[in-house]
Amino acid sequence: MEEIINRVAQSALTTLNLELLLHPGERVVYDIKDNLFQGLILREKDFREFVKTHDWSQYDGKNVAIICSADAIVPTWAYMLLATKLQGHAHRYVFGNLEALEQELFQEAIAAIDAEEYRDAKVVVKGCGSIPVPTYAYVAIMQKLLPVAASMMYGEPCSTVPLYKRPKV
Repeated sequence: MEEIINRVAQSALTTLNLELLLHPGERVVYDIKDNLFQGLILREKDFREFVKTHDWSQYDGKNVAIICSADAIVPTWAYMLLATKLQGHAHRYVFGNLEALEQELFQEAIAAIDAEEYRDAKVVVKGCGSIPVPTYAYVAIMQKLLPVAASMMYGEPCSTVPLYKRPKV
């Protein structure tokens, strides 16, 4: 019988799975609407008292999106005050919805990649997985690795879509 050879395993391809880069912490929304008086205005004295007495430890290790879902004018300092309490508890916090939070988490993860580890590599950016990876993360990884990689592909090592191959000098 002829031996079956796994050419994918023997190839010089480097697989990069973006979903494995993400911080695993829970994603939560902090909606400042709950702090509004009659759903309309933010009273500074009441808000400061809330911030002072609230149990911020419930955000330990979590990723927090800070929003105001009510149609109200909230002063900028209120969001800044929330940040002072989330600092030291939350892994990451952003002003914006959960999508903005995910974008920040992917940007953080991609920024932490040492591009030199991919110098002259044939990189396959994994396409399908259990966590949906937004398109902006794929574009960001291209920006990070194109200057150093020999080639870039998308998909799975056994079935890739070629995207870039460094021209021969």
